[in-house]
Amino acid sequence: MAETKVVGTTVETHEAVAKAKDFWAKFSKPIIYVGSAVILLVGGWIAYKSLIIAPKEAKAADAIFPSEQIFDKMTQTGFTKDSINLVLNGGPGFIGALKIAKEYSGTGVANTANYIAGACYLHNGDFANAINHLKEFSSNATQVQTTAYSMIADANAELNKNDEALEYYKKAASVNEKDEFMSAMYLFEAAKFADKIGKSKDAIELFQKLKADYPKSSQANEVDKYLAKLGVTN
Repeated sequence: MAETKVVGTTVETHEAVAKAKDFWAKFSKPIIYVGSAVILLVGGWIAYKSLIIAPKEAKAADAIFPSEQIFDKMTQTGFTKDSINLVLNGGPGFIGALKIAKEYSGTGVANTANYIAGACYLHNGDFANAINHLKEFSSNATQVQTTAYSMIADANAELNKNDEALEYYKKAASVNEKDEFMSAMYLFEAAKFADKIGKSKDAIELFQKLKADYPKSSQANEVDKYLAKLGVTN
């Protein structure tokens, strides 16, 4: 029995090998092509990152430095049209955030350039361009992302796009719900805005969420006053 079993296994092995050879004969070219494509894609991506993205990122960082310095100063001392123009369009010896966002697309610096451009356009009253650039921005730094969403909300509100504005105030409040300061502040803004545009149900829900989730926040102390105006006394 033992010998028969071994013979059987040997026959099965030969059959398996034959099937494998037959499979390889039929599909070797597609397999090679697919395998090569994967290798090329992975290798190409690594090369792209090391040979193109890294140097591009470094060049972009150098390029944005003057605009970033002017922008940082404006956040402390106030936004002026001349300074905004320099940040957006550049000046002697440097290019502005708009060109950086376009020329260095795909880099982290271009992402930052979109944030800077959006903020500048917002302060300059160009709300449509503010929205366009801020929507191109994304960050894992939750407070920065929260601020970006709030600026999109403000710009939409200025354009009387009330539904979009309310949506982005809510987004700003929900980026990091563990951040009591930012979340409470923008829940309050969202609730007040909903009340202002006549969306009483949304306003009540938002005020109640603020009171329930962030009872120790400074905004929570004012919630009952607003709820009373909306006819909610409990």
